[in-house]
Amino acid sequence: MQESSASKGEKTPWTRPRRWLCFWILLLVMVPLIMIYSSSPKVSWPLKFWTTHSHSSQSYSNKTTTVHSVSPDAPDGTSAYFVAYPRRYGFVLDEPHRCQQESPFLVLMIPVAPHNREARDIIRNTWGKETTVLGRVVSHYFLLGLSKEQDGTETIKEQVLQESQRHRDILQSDFLDSYNNLTIKTMVMFEWLSSHCPNTSYAMKIDSDIFLNVHNLVDMLLKAPRHLYMTGMVARGAAVLRDPNSKWFLPVSAFPDSRYPPYALGLGYVFSLDLPKKILEASAHVKAVYIEDVYVGLCMRHLGIALTDPPHGSLFRADIPYWVSNCYWTSVITTLLQNSNQLSDVWGTYQTQAQSGC
Repeated sequence: MQESSASKGEKTPWTRPRRWLCFWILLLVMVPLIMIYSSSPKVSWPLKFWTTHSHSSQSYSNKTTTVHSVSPDAPDGTSAYFVAYPRRYGFVLDEPHRCQQESPFLVLMIPVAPHNREARDIIRNTWGKETTVLGRVVSHYFLLGLSKEQDGTETIKEQVLQESQRHRDILQSDFLDSYNNLTIKTMVMFEWLSSHCPNTSYAMKIDSDIFLNVHNLVDMLLKAPRHLYMTGMVARGAAVLRDPNSKWFLPVSAFPDSRYPPYALGLGYVFSLDLPKKILEASAHVKAVYIEDVYVGLCMRHLGIALTDPPHGSLFRADIPYWVSNCYWTSVITTLLQNSNQLSDVWGTYQTQAQSGC
């Protein structure tokens, strides 16, 4: 039987146009998908994505991938996956009257390691200097524990004291500042806000390697509920990690449920100032796990208070999209950066975009 030219692999007059047609159809399908992928909110991603949530940008130089240790003052029998809270913690350095005197609309609380002076200075020179936004007073505080470094501890202590006297924005409590004690740091933050800021409407817990658009944040809060309100990057249905090698491992004995209740990622979340007192009350009934943002979510579940999704899913981001528009930094509230040093460059870009009318 005589073979056709097509079966011999010979090109017909329509072969090349067909190939080009297929190529353009594929391109037209792929480009919108990639754009949606890069710009869509990340709240619905699988939990493997959320494992970035508790890296907590406190610049600890000796981070480990294990969690089998607790603060040295943990009571006998305390599991490695729980922390010593509630407990009476005091402040070594405090600003006892400033928040009440200033009566800010919004307070920014920034947990950071004692030795990380560079991150604090970068924030003071970028979004931390935004003290009046849309006619509302905004203030910030850096929240520290005690240095865990064996060498040079007295030097760090003296440096932090001098920094506090100069800037009046340091709050240092007497717990050991370590990754596994971030829950203690968060709860001490709630304690301080509850007792020191009676005239404040909102506060935000935000890590030091985050870009923050304070203007967009205040604009959102001016339209937000004043009570029982918490928002940010809300994780829903997040699976509990059972891999012992994971930094966020929790065994069934410590947390029997397979999924966490909704919680706001610790990178940066906002809440009304009636919540700290309620969360502190709930903490007496909810054993404190070392994953700080999960623990706040557990307290919220105990209270029966639902978290609020932000008005737009792209306002709080855990990464910089692959394609960044010319007005990206003026369109978001938060974005996780590679480190706090990157903030200076991003801040310059943001100011340029804002001045150009974005």
